[in-house]
Amino acid sequence: MLRVEMLSTGDEVLHGQIVDSNSAWLANYLFEQGLPMTSRETVGDSLEALVAVLTERSHIADVLIVNGGLGPTSDDLSSLAAATACGVELIEDADWLAKMSSFFAQRGRPMAESNRKQAQIPANAEVLDNPVGTACGFTLKLNRCQMFFTPGVPSEFKVMVEQQIVPRLHKAFPALEAPLCLRLTTFGRSESDLASELDGQALPEGVVMGYRSSSPIIELKLTGPRSQEASMRKAWERVREVAGESTIFEGVGGLPARLAERLLTQNLRLAISESYTGGLLNWRMQNAGVPLAGGELLPTHGEDESLSALLARAQLLADKTGAQLALAVGGVSEDRLSLALHTPGGTRGMTIHYTAGRHGLELRQETIAMMAMDMLRRYLNDWSVVADYPWLKVLEKV
Repeated sequence: MLRVEMLSTGDEVLHGQIVDSNSAWLANYLFEQGLPMTSRETVGDSLEALVAVLTERSHIADVLIVNGGLGPTSDDLSSLAAATACGVELIEDADWLAKMSSFFAQRGRPMAESNRKQAQIPANAEVLDNPVGTACGFTLKLNRCQMFFTPGVPSEFKVMVEQQIVPRLHKAFPALEAPLCLRLTTFGRSESDLASELDGQALPEGVVMGYRSSSPIIELKLTGPRSQEASMRKAWERVREVAGESTIFEGVGGLPARLAERLLTQNLRLAISESYTGGLLNWRMQNAGVPLAGGELLPTHGEDESLSALLARAQLLADKTGAQLALAVGGVSEDRLSLALHTPGGTRGMTIHYTAGRHGLELRQETIAMMAMDMLRRYLNDWSVVADYPWLKVLEKV
């Protein structure tokens, strides 16, 4: 089995001052390419620590992708650490220096002398092109390990991985094949509830059932070798059966994008009235391209609003905007919150018992926004608009 590892560098990453989004993206991208990551590690801006970890991993990993530390400042130490670990000098790459000079000249800016540092690579390294930035990457072999050094800027890092690193790895290891991963995302049931029905099923050899909880949604995954595709798809039918109406979409993506596609196909427009969700629902829908006719944003707390009043608000908004559909989210009052959906066939909704509990406001708003979108999804599926969520107490529904 090929051992692919990642090393993130920088004090700001080590101490949590910035979110290491690069490592999450890389893990997912490599998995899809049939090059699953074996492990990842973080080290700060210390030359001694960097040299030590590069030397250690060179005896263990087949591939090591090092992210960060290629900038022009004194705390950017990856090139020097690589040269030190290999026992070679740093050399200035004339071609990359010329490319950097041209980069700045095209933008009408002088190149600072400190930028010359970004053209210095270990003498035994090969340059990796960076078409969107000034820091070149490079690759070299140290003991058993092929190492790739990349810039920390996400846009530069991703382009280098996609255009420079992964093609080299596929050429070096042509037998590797991306695994088959079947996915569906659910809302409304707990992970333990789903697992109680799925964990006992027999699976083909090498196939694994997985769960990813990212409240308020849960993703179910069946992953295995493509040679087992027929058997996997047969087992997948059981996953679909268990998930049932809680399946909000299959594959990758998100619910708002799926709703946008269906509304556009049916030539339907939506209006949104929000209180508790504070504009989150409109933002999610707008970003996904949902055809919106208009909307309103009201205070998140206020006087108690009955379900009948919210139903009327949804219908009035549809009439004002000319939208066929209108979603309304009420405010919280005395642990009561109402949601409503107006449709050409009538207006439906529910009032739920809703308290802060142990969750923060952002997650509570995400959950209510998802409930509103789920009402719309259920309508488009010709199901009852108001779902039965086992974890939720419904006080009233229409």
